[in-house]
Amino acid sequence: MRYSLWTYTIGLASAAATTTELGDICTTAYAKDALPVDAIQGLIVDPSSVSTKLVTNFTASNMFYPTTTFDYCNVTFAYSHDGIDGDIVHVQYWLPAPGQFRNRYVSTGGGGMAINSGSSAIPVGVIVGGVGGLTDGGFGSFNTQFNEVALLANGTLNWQATYMFGYQAQHELAVLGKQLTRNIYNVSESEKLYSYYQGCSEGGREGWSQVQRYPDQFDGVVAGAPAFRWAQQQTNHLTGNVIQKTLDYYSPSCELEKIMNMTIASCDPLDGKTDGIVSRSDLCLKNLNWDSILDASYSCPAVPGSPFSGPTPEQTGKVSAKAIEVVKAFWNGLFDSDGKRVYFSYQPGSTFDDLRTAYDVSTDSWKLDISGIGGGWVGMFIDLLQENNLPDLDGVTYDTIKEWIIFSEKKYGDIFQTTYPDLTDFQAAGGKVIHVHGEQDYSIPTASSIRYWNSVREIMFPNKSYDEGAAALDDFYRLFLIPGVGHCGTNMNQPNAPWPQTTLQTLIEWVENGNAPATLAGSGAIETMCRWPLRPLWTSGGKKFQCVYSQESIDSFEYDLDAYKLPVY
Repeated sequence: MRYSLWTYTIGLASAAATTTELGDICTTAYAKDALPVDAIQGLIVDPSSVSTKLVTNFTASNMFYPTTTFDYCNVTFAYSHDGIDGDIVHVQYWLPAPGQFRNRYVSTGGGGMAINSGSSAIPVGVIVGGVGGLTDGGFGSFNTQFNEVALLANGTLNWQATYMFGYQAQHELAVLGKQLTRNIYNVSESEKLYSYYQGCSEGGREGWSQVQRYPDQFDGVVAGAPAFRWAQQQTNHLTGNVIQKTLDYYSPSCELEKIMNMTIASCDPLDGKTDGIVSRSDLCLKNLNWDSILDASYSCPAVPGSPFSGPTPEQTGKVSAKAIEVVKAFWNGLFDSDGKRVYFSYQPGSTFDDLRTAYDVSTDSWKLDISGIGGGWVGMFIDLLQENNLPDLDGVTYDTIKEWIIFSEKKYGDIFQTTYPDLTDFQAAGGKVIHVHGEQDYSIPTASSIRYWNSVREIMFPNKSYDEGAAALDDFYRLFLIPGVGHCGTNMNQPNAPWPQTTLQTLIEWVENGNAPATLAGSGAIETMCRWPLRPLWTSGGKKFQCVYSQESIDSFEYDLDAYKLPVY
């Protein structure tokens, strides 16, 4: 039996749910009776830890769902793993009013080094008529991030926390959450309870960790800009810094902004319409007029310091040849000393976060600003030191970055790479994935998602042509590139860019009603987003939109990572 996404059907609610109010189920006693005490072998749920809180007229507003006001019950409890001393994991679930319950459960993920996104993500569960869940991973509190507990001491990794962050905590959150949902709303084991996941960045990787390891856990997953391949992804943030150091040039911030804005203006029309959005970044580098950028004048006012950055002076000047040399090398990606490709970079039109420099007031000059993401990864997870960044990059070369990547993959590959490409079991279980990635992502290269999509296609359908394999993937896995969008959000430099705010609702329609999305609906100047490998194109003077096949686009995202002896999925 299939159900409409928004229409309330009385048959969806259990008998208990139709005869109770939110206040009736939002009591500590009721929650204790509903605890999933036997859901996972080896987990000990603590009844004394249960707390409930009834919240009314809560307004949730976020890019990942429409602004909505609702009532909910916050249920929080703790559990531990049998045999692990001092181990306590907290989970939190938001329950909708029984009359709004639609037999759904939704797990949510985090971002960066956070395993959850707090109250900004979890409301989506209630919004779609389900229970929403999040976990603290056992790190001490819902606000404690993984890097705060990753080391027990200098030189000693906290492997339990590492595995929990990698995939285990999200698995436990979902299993406990689904059983709690059944118990709270008296949903029998014979009745379908739909389960979903939504997350972006690290949260996107967390979602894929569940698809790859636990194929029947979720009916559907929304994975945004997944942080695949931590060995490459985290370390690669240092590539821009090493390029700057190697070429001995540190651009003023205004110079980089000028290059970015001129790139956007130059590449904007390549999709057939000038709208302030780079929709065809794959065509950008081949058509970019570097001569027009060289010697272009820039001017920026002075900016006072903030808690996050120091002050910058008034800046005036012209784009230098050295700046262009740095940017070209940056966009080309990481190569070792033998000229073999180690990793790829970001699409043109994205902001230059990994080329950011710092202004030194004492010398009135711009200097190296080491990426905290890359430096923190090396300092904490390779050197195993309690430090958030590297003090310097003295002696660090492109080959050094490659060595760090290989070391990281050997040590953490089974936990953080999250690129297992055979999704046969997930497909067989009937699962669906909508995978989205901003085309101007400045933190996780757009090519990263395309590489994984292509790896799945090649592994699962080795005897099919490219087109046939793409069509076969469409059965359960669809990738959408979002034009002009940065990292898991809109882009202030391309403010008209679209955003697929109701992607989870689209996924629900696919899972529950069989309505597979040919495109995604978005806000902004672009209402329709194409699924890969189709690309956006405007004809008739920018009046007619279509999604077209472009071999040139496909080729532009193909990278031979020949610096490795093993395949990189």
